[in-house]
Amino acid sequence: MERVISRRVSAELDGVNVLTVLKKELGMSTSLIKELKKSVDGLLLNGVRTRTVDAVKEGDVVSVTLRDEKGAAIPPADIRFGVAYEDEDIMVVVKPAGIPTHPVPGNYENTLANGVIRYYLNKGEERVFRAVNRLDKDTSGLMVTTKNAYAQARLCAMLHTNDFVRKYRCIVCGDVERGGTVDAPIAVRDGALKRVISEEGKRAVTHYKTLERLNGYTLLEVALETGRTHQIRAHMAHIGHPIAGDWLYGTEDKENIPRQMLHSSYLSFVHPVSGEKLVIESDIPQDMQDFIEKTFLKLLK
Repeated sequence: MERVISRRVSAELDGVNVLTVLKKELGMSTSLIKELKKSVDGLLLNGVRTRTVDAVKEGDVVSVTLRDEKGAAIPPADIRFGVAYEDEDIMVVVKPAGIPTHPVPGNYENTLANGVIRYYLNKGEERVFRAVNRLDKDTSGLMVTTKNAYAQARLCAMLHTNDFVRKYRCIVCGDVERGGTVDAPIAVRDGALKRVISEEGKRAVTHYKTLERLNGYTLLEVALETGRTHQIRAHMAHIGHPIAGDWLYGTEDKENIPRQMLHSSYLSFVHPVSGEKLVIESDIPQDMQDFIEKTFLKLLK
């Protein structure tokens, strides 16, 4: 698949070279520009092949043609997921709980990536799976994927800035009376899956707000300032309120709690190509809603 992106040269950039337009106006990396130069129509000025050193004038049109490189083969599979937003450059999906984001040893077919590849093929499109933010296997909700390397690079650079906001809904154990902030570094120990709070780790900041206090549980809204692996799970356990159903940081209870009660519910970010601000929301899934209703019924008895 290919995607053509064009920009008309503004008065402020009159007289600069093509390289300056690509970097300042489009925010392209040096490595991507090198790849574009290899193609006959990779870099065009007013529809004609150009060099990065060529000068531009106000009103000129600089165009780039993006093509997917051949990536590792991911077999398509019938994995159901929701689509919250889609255009030429990005697709925001609603990941179901219980499936990993990427294929892993021992599971090459039952992942979100397999489902996305099948979705594209059903539309007659051959694409590479590219994720921006990633969710744990048992975490549900909004994830951003991109349809070209340029969009992915722009969004990944934006991921840990104020231009990319991520919020979650989670049900934690115990009564959380009021909101707060956890500022505690997270470290990896000896390649273990579980993360630990340690001064040797990287800074991690999580903001949380109480939404509903249930019967021994609390529904929280959580916002990430940083994005460490297992950040919400580790931080909630650190303050004595592990996420309900989290077998790694709390207590697993498959009979009453089907999985860790964590859902990516809100994303706000600047579109990597158009510059438009997007706000996308997702309601908590049925299993979390069922757990809340069941907990309230126990409270009323």
